Amino acid sequence: MSLPTKNKTLLIKNIGQLLQTQTGKKSLKGSEMMQLPFIPNAYLFIENGIIKDFGSMDNCPEYNIETFDAQQKILMPAWTDSHTHLVYAASRSEEFVDKIKGLTYEDIAKRGGGILNSAEKMAQISPDELYEKSAKLLQEAMTYGTGAIEIKSGYGLNLAAELKMLRVIKKLKEHFPIPVKATFLGAHAVPKKYINNKKAYIEYLINEMLPAVAQENLADYIDVFCEKNYFTAKETDLILKAGSKLGLKPKVHVNQFNSIGGVKIATQNNAISVDHLEIITDEDLKYLAKSETIATILPACSFFIDIPYAPAKKIMSYNIPLAIATDFNPGSTPTFNMNFAVSLACIKQKLTPEEAINAATINAAAALELSHEMGSISKGKKARLLLLKSYIKTYKEIPYFFAINPVEKTYFF
Repeated sequence: MSLPTKNKTLLIKNIGQLLQTQTGKKSLKGSEMMQLPFIPNAYLFIENGIIKDFGSMDNCPEYNIETFDAQQKILMPAWTDSHTHLVYAASRSEEFVDKIKGLTYEDIAKRGGGILNSAEKMAQISPDELYEKSAKLLQEAMTYGTGAIEIKSGYGLNLAAELKMLRVIKKLKEHFPIPVKATFLGAHAVPKKYINNKKAYIEYLINEMLPAVAQENLADYIDVFCEKNYFTAKETDLILKAGSKLGLKPKVHVNQFNSIGGVKIATQNNAISVDHLEIITDEDLKYLAKSETIATILPACSFFIDIPYAPAKKIMSYNIPLAIATDFNPGSTPTFNMNFAVSLACIKQKLTPEEAINAATINAAAALELSHEMGSISKGKKARLLLLKSYIKTYKEIPYFFAINPVEKTYFF
């Protein structure tokens, strides 16, 4: 990551394409996502870390301030990664080999791997070591253009370990120059201790874990893995309502492997987003279309564990706002490369570059309730910007050059 100056006032001139000059929109849906406005040969004026002015170089005012020459490179809003599990104790590379040998994600989980494997490792790591590991990952993610991020707990599955994770996320919030949103995901799986008494674990989560999380103000959102062999729609409803009473807004894992009523429950609980959606029914889509909930797809997860990709175009056809995130985690998606996620959405889910970039900027910002401050080039928003490398001549080449880092310089004020 490179910051241009300690001075938060800067003029960037000779921008080849000033991308995503979308104003007045919280999120986009339907045909709106096909439009990606930009200004060729542009300037952008930042004052006190805020976008103050922008336009064509033909109309650039004279500013007696520090100036940076973009040399006709693309400048755009930073990515928002609205779904990650960045705080974890250790990789699950041994499971990666198991997958190569033919085991599925569900096979591995049934024999004690997956989330339970991560929970065992989480119990063994110190808070300081966990923070140092997580800080390095976040720093690296920022060099790939991530300018805001959501991080979930859920690898603790008991009060002490969940609090350890959430305190680390809080420390990341305090020490990094980008927004970090925290999600309590105690309902990620049922721990071994409660494997034969899930009801008791849910009661423990609601009566002990949630109040402790709320008391320390450690989370913005509450999440549940609503899936067969994890948590039912009814259990999801119970947990979401308990979290909402304590001020935590729902963001829900749903429909990764099966459609079991989670989308309906999420929308009825006014979820900010529903995430995964690899398997989705027309009934699910009708519930989403009637709500304000954002549909977040995670193409890098489908790529890594070789499961179907969410039907992104069908979701969009219901006039539902679509977002893209990485799902960065040690088991099913060990990548924080938002550029790769955007490429996959184009290659595997047939989004156009315009649709994919909108999904990863303005709509992804909405999925973290950050539309007022980032996601587009708009006066009054914070300067969280990416300057792309010189070989990226047009925004269409952002997804075209896949699995690489096109970011030359970041501005995270």
